[in-house]
Amino acid sequence: MKAFQQNLQKLEAADTQVLGVSMDSPFANKAFADQIGVTFPLLSDWGGDVTRQYGVYVDQYKAARRINFLIGKDGKILEEQLDREAIDPTKIVDACQRKKLSR
Repeated sequence: MKAFQQNLQKLEAADTQVLGVSMDSPFANKAFADQIGVTFPLLSDWGGDVTRQYGVYVDQYKAARRINFLIGKDGKILEEQLDREAIDPTKIVDACQRKKLSR
């Protein structure tokens, strides 16, 4: 999350809306965002419906995998980063900037 916050200006300049999604409650998300200085919206998937729809829920851990999706305005997934790769948003940031340049 902090890495996306550090790249927020680049992403917004590329006409990208950054959202975080967590299975935590809205209250926990707000506290977490305040604690780490995240200013983009953190959405709550309380109950995990969206997490399951995207296929990233792990029954063994009762939690979602760490994942970044770049979703186009048409709703299609353009890029994704899973697990350890998802810690560094460089691939997503680069993809957003390429899309802006190709317009």
